[in-house]
Amino acid sequence: MAAIAGPRRMPSVHRRREWLEGYLFAAPFLIGFFAFVAFPMLYSIWLMFQRWDLLGEPVFVGLANIEKALSDERAIKALYNSAFYTVLAVPVQLVISFTLAVALTQSIKLRSIYRAGFYLPIIIPIVATAVVWQRVFNQDYGIMNELLGVFGIPPQKWLLDPVLVKPAFIFMSFWMIGRQMVIFIAGLGNIPVQLLEAIQIDGAGKLRTLFAVTIPLMTPLIFYNMVIAIINSFQTFVPALIMTGGGPQDETLFVVLNIYQQGFQFFNMGYASVLAWELFIIVVGFTIAQFYASNRWVYYES
Repeated sequence: MAAIAGPRRMPSVHRRREWLEGYLFAAPFLIGFFAFVAFPMLYSIWLMFQRWDLLGEPVFVGLANIEKALSDERAIKALYNSAFYTVLAVPVQLVISFTLAVALTQSIKLRSIYRAGFYLPIIIPIVATAVVWQRVFNQDYGIMNELLGVFGIPPQKWLLDPVLVKPAFIFMSFWMIGRQMVIFIAGLGNIPVQLLEAIQIDGAGKLRTLFAVTIPLMTPLIFYNMVIAIINSFQTFVPALIMTGGGPQDETLFVVLNIYQQGFQFFNMGYASVLAWELFIIVVGFTIAQFYASNRWVYYES
């Protein structure tokens, strides 16, 4: 009986050892997740009902922070700025990146150099990018005004004019389309050649092939890039902080910048926590809505 019972215990021992080894290997991620993601999120929920200035003891205020967020004109302005930026910037980013991807999958000279050149801004630190574009839009010696001067257009106060500052930020966002372009290039390379040849044999031109075959097969990647771009646009922070500080007249006060100012400049961590969760709910809501709508226009191979 002992000989029979022994082997039966071995699998459970090995299984426990495998589980232990698995958790040990995953421990760095699990510790980082619970310490820097899960705990701060749960703590911020508790802070939503507190008034805390980072120095004294938190004071329970009930729903006061939530009520303030729903009526605060500055918070509403920040939401509008982020929505305006997202609605105008994201579609144009997708069109430009897809057009570049189509162009850079053709047989052209120095294609690899062009690809590397368009992707290069992605690896540049965002702080350095913001400083460079701050000089590009400078009223006195910026490159943008020098280019406009060639066409006889007077210098513009790009970062000081409330009317021009958001378009300037939207234009600057096109500098970071390299990641989307690379994803589109990878997708275009996976389109079956047989489909392209079949539609061309039927007499379709390049434009018809693009809209009848290429774009439908690329819709999963278009959808992916769109979701990521919307999430990133709502999280715009560093350029606004460095280039304008949210001005002029709060025209570049985006949601994340407003959260930062409320928490670390005005020392109102409870209210900042409410704004952070408000942004989280909005982004999750947009993402769910996009997944629901994708059933109507995204085509998968299966």
